[in-house]
Amino acid sequence: MDFALSAEQQQIRDMVSEFVDEEVVPVADEIDHTDEFPQALVDEMAELGLMGMPFPEEYGGAGLDYHSYAIGIEEISRGSGGLGTVVAAHTSLAGNMLYEFGDESQKESYLTPLAAGEDVGAFALSEAGAGSDVPSMETAAEREGDEYVINGGKLWISNGSVADTVTVFAKTDPDAGNKGISSFVVRPEADDGFIVENTEEKLGDKGCPTAELRFDDLRVPEDRLLGEEGEGFVQALKTLNGGRITIAARSLGIARAAFDEAREYAGEREQFGQPIGEFQSIKHKLADMDTKIQAARMLMHKAADKKIRGEDYIKDSSQAKLYASEISREVANEGIQIHGGYGYTKDFPAERFYRDAKLNEIYEGTSEVLRNTIGDQLLDN
Repeated sequence: MDFALSAEQQQIRDMVSEFVDEEVVPVADEIDHTDEFPQALVDEMAELGLMGMPFPEEYGGAGLDYHSYAIGIEEISRGSGGLGTVVAAHTSLAGNMLYEFGDESQKESYLTPLAAGEDVGAFALSEAGAGSDVPSMETAAEREGDEYVINGGKLWISNGSVADTVTVFAKTDPDAGNKGISSFVVRPEADDGFIVENTEEKLGDKGCPTAELRFDDLRVPEDRLLGEEGEGFVQALKTLNGGRITIAARSLGIARAAFDEAREYAGEREQFGQPIGEFQSIKHKLADMDTKIQAARMLMHKAADKKIRGEDYIKDSSQAKLYASEISREVANEGIQIHGGYGYTKDFPAERFYRDAKLNEIYEGTSEVLRNTIGDQLLDN
């Protein structure tokens, strides 16, 4: 087993790291303060090929392997957790739905501008009464001639208010349970009946708008159906399974930022005549923080490796996301502790890292759901 990055992967990491240090880190606090969608940074990432990293070049992507994509998300999230979510939701969810389940015409029309960064994507699955319990969704799509008419609403949709393309899940057969769910490509600007009700005020993840959407007799042509009717639930599970690798990457990026800030502070802050980093208790905190980060990265790349090989990676991606998300919050918490009173203020970014880290344990599979998934995999094998 080779733990070293390939020359291409190292090049990707260095390129994204340089971009983050020069363009993202200097404005991260401003993004957190204003909570405005960072369109200028998204445009810059599009120019660098970061909005379609894992997609083939024929569809406008960069043609990178999933290791390189995860490395890119980790670096972006190190600069801004919200920006990491923007890219992950756009790529792993919306873009991957089209890549995996769209026909050639749909890929050409909708995936290509997403992968090139000309459009922004969103993935509309969750509802107020259907978060982890997807089959409980109430959004419905009725066939009328050569169109589908969608009515209902979605909640907690990352990029939902700024997206050019949204993959929407709705019930085409209300009596068929999870086998009655289908997915559609929706174009908010062109499709009447697509309504952004509001965007959420969140604890963290600033810069990535989280929208509540409503569909009021939203008509989409039949050629916007992804795959066949009734395949939406399985499509969503497969897409989220891959997405969990990138949430592990987001978690790692935030944990690294928290660790780097804490280590630097520990070397500068003096108490009792010496840097606090000289005290054993602080050394032990830093040692544990770094060890957790290294372990989480191994789990992430193990899941990415299985995905690349075409092997079953449900358990692996769930473990990677579960562990990375929880250690991200733990590392960020210790970062605040090392900063002491300053860590609880906005004078240092330690508190921002903590707020951004918490989301990792909630979206794309809560820690509780992931433990069930892992347990099911262990008992079924």
